[in-house]
Amino acid sequence: MFRRLLVANRGEIACRVLRTARRLGVATVAVYSDADAGARHVRAADVAVRIGPPPAAASYLDGEAIIAAARATGAEAIHPGYGFLSENPRFARACEAAGLIFVGPGPQAIEAMGIKSLAKARVRAAGVPVLPGYEGERQDLEYLEAEALKAGFPLMIKPAAGGGGKGMHVVHEASQLRAALAAARRLAESSFGDGGLLIERYLSAPRHIEVQVLADHHGHCIHLGDRDCSIQRRHQKLIEEAPAPGLPAPLRASLRAAAVQVARDIGYRSAGTVEFLYDGGAFYFLEMNTRLQVEHTVTEAVSGLDLVEWQLRIAAGEPLALTQEQIHIRGHAIEARVCAEDPWREFLPSAGALRLAEWPSEAGVRVDAGFDTGDSVPAVYDSLLAKVISFASDRDQAAQSLAVALERTYLAGVRTNERWLSRVLRSNEFLQARHSVALLAERGAEFGAPEPVPDAALALAAVLVYADGCGANPWSARDGFTPNLAAQFELALSVAGMAYRLTVCCEGGEPRHVQIADESAVAGESPRRVAIAETSGSAQWISARIETVRHCARCLREGSRLHLWLEAAHHEFQVEDPRTRVFDASVGTGGLTTPLPGVVAAVNVEVGQSVRAGETLMVIEAMKMEHGITAPFDGRVTGIHFARGERVPEGSELLSLSPVADAD
Repeated sequence: MFRRLLVANRGEIACRVLRTARRLGVATVAVYSDADAGARHVRAADVAVRIGPPPAAASYLDGEAIIAAARATGAEAIHPGYGFLSENPRFARACEAAGLIFVGPGPQAIEAMGIKSLAKARVRAAGVPVLPGYEGERQDLEYLEAEALKAGFPLMIKPAAGGGGKGMHVVHEASQLRAALAAARRLAESSFGDGGLLIERYLSAPRHIEVQVLADHHGHCIHLGDRDCSIQRRHQKLIEEAPAPGLPAPLRASLRAAAVQVARDIGYRSAGTVEFLYDGGAFYFLEMNTRLQVEHTVTEAVSGLDLVEWQLRIAAGEPLALTQEQIHIRGHAIEARVCAEDPWREFLPSAGALRLAEWPSEAGVRVDAGFDTGDSVPAVYDSLLAKVISFASDRDQAAQSLAVALERTYLAGVRTNERWLSRVLRSNEFLQARHSVALLAERGAEFGAPEPVPDAALALAAVLVYADGCGANPWSARDGFTPNLAAQFELALSVAGMAYRLTVCCEGGEPRHVQIADESAVAGESPRRVAIAETSGSAQWISARIETVRHCARCLREGSRLHLWLEAAHHEFQVEDPRTRVFDASVGTGGLTTPLPGVVAAVNVEVGQSVRAGETLMVIEAMKMEHGITAPFDGRVTGIHFARGERVPEGSELLSLSPVADAD
């Protein structure tokens, strides 16, 4: 085993690799960009080296800077994690040329599977089923458009050199084709440095099944079972599990055998994953990821193996100490990816300081986190914060355990998706294994329905604000004290787009009931009255008996914002001051602003151009995804304030648009 390892990555995967390396007694080196100077993975390593400014192209994708960092610190090996340079054969070769061990397969194996068109041809020749489509060398957009029309609809366009679902576009009709090809090429070039595309027949509702393989330098290759990764949004996996549920035994055996065959055919070594689509009783090769997968954790749980440890051992030249017969899959494991994104605003990525990050600690639950309280979530990388993994004797118990763990995860400062993931885990489709990659597209709106705000949450929030306003000094109290009358404390809260007026009525300095009136109340309607008793609390928790039920909630107060986690829900209240209410009428007056920081990927219009409502005017790339800025009404473009390639802060006005009536 080598003595010092450099981890060429960031976030949760860097922390996870560092953890195993330190357990094995290997000294560790982290690298970081300016955006990650104080990140958790930097704190977790023995040594950390700055490699560049925030953009990935100038830091985590700068192979020369990473190799220089390895040489400067005496590292003997580099673990690339996933993403970034993990499937870059040029980087693997550069490591070898520098006398460094690349913890992963050889560059030939990466190349064999890295170009999807070549990989499909090779796998087809080996007798593994593949989907029909175009995978040729000619790549001008006009020719690709003609080939796509030949293939018929629906079809999938994807970067030939890509991975992780990035840049994929589903096209259902010819009118969508040209724009989809252009968008896929832009993202392929920006994310992978290669604009090559391939086209294949699109299956509308398959399951995504994959097989974990492990191979050494001595000709041994085994599989560690299969996984189901069908819960996806925009081709990004969100929930993964092992083993894949409901597969017929003969088909499961065929899938696993095909994966081993693919790995053997390319002389693979290290940990890798062969992915398939399963539809109508048949399976088709999708791609091979020649690296560690995000979801490797569920395979670790059911196999009892540490895949990072075996990556390191194989890279150091050790033979596999396990035969296929010695691999036993036990129990069931499910992983959920907790991301900085807003499920209630079409999953817009979120960035900023994490005011609170409390991860669950229940038995049978594992957390691979990349962030702690106080850490900054940059806008320039993907949105993954952590993975929460449950393991149990059966699938139902694993799903229940994971849902509860997500509901006991407390995050504030950025928008996150853990409550939304819990809803998916509790759905009948998932629990009955009737889900497919189409589930979230078909029912995503249902899972993303706004969470109702119960009177108990409003009452607890009112008591918290009241307690903050009544300190030890009675003269600083804001409880409306009047001699011989019950004191009253009034406040206004807004949550989930609804405004509430609340009155806390106190006796003897203690809140006794709360009156609640919301903006939807009918004129003359009496406020709802909620009785309160036995209140207690601290800076982190509040407890009270409301009517006949005792409630306990996690809480966090930051300025005028109040977070309350009650049962399965996270309620974020804004404490309003009616004297300083501000209204943002940007869109109503023709200003189009960006809801998140990012980079302008495309400007589709010119000043003076007439546009229709819903037309995409500009495309913003943030956290490795594209977000279209669309016209809210028919009108004419009167100003463009940012050009392609320019970085835009959150809330920036991008374009100005005049309504048709004003433009004429």
